[in-house]
Amino acid sequence: MKIYGIGTDITECERIRKMIEKHGDYFTERVFTDWENSYFRSQKQFLESCTGRWCAKEAILKAIGTGWVRGIAWRDVEVRNLTSGAPQVWLGGGALKAVQQRGISDILITISHCSSHATATAIALTDGSPFPEERSFDRPDDY
Repeated sequence: MKIYGIGTDITECERIRKMIEKHGDYFTERVFTDWENSYFRSQKQFLESCTGRWCAKEAILKAIGTGWVRGIAWRDVEVRNLTSGAPQVWLGGGALKAVQQRGISDILITISHCSSHATATAIALTDGSPFPEERSFDRPDDY
């Protein structure tokens, strides 16, 4: 297995709080998937969880070498939790196409936060196998 790319991001929780206050549900529904929004609502640290997922999405696109380019939407990247609590990357739309074109077989992600900041680091790996089909999803084109 080879490392294709590494990405990291750090964001102030205050920045995300201001976006939520200014744009409300429009912001959270545009940036986060339904699964992620449900997850946030179940967390005591709602703001920190949102900020951590924001960082994760940024780090993932840096690791796959695209950044936010045309054809990739926020909701194309989803970070779910395994029963152990470990975060796992799910992809759809343009992000899934990008990893398939690049031969990326997996993306590892770690997220951490405190009351003021969140950070995430992603590592894109390649070993010749495709990105796991069970971790891909269809995304409506209206986002």
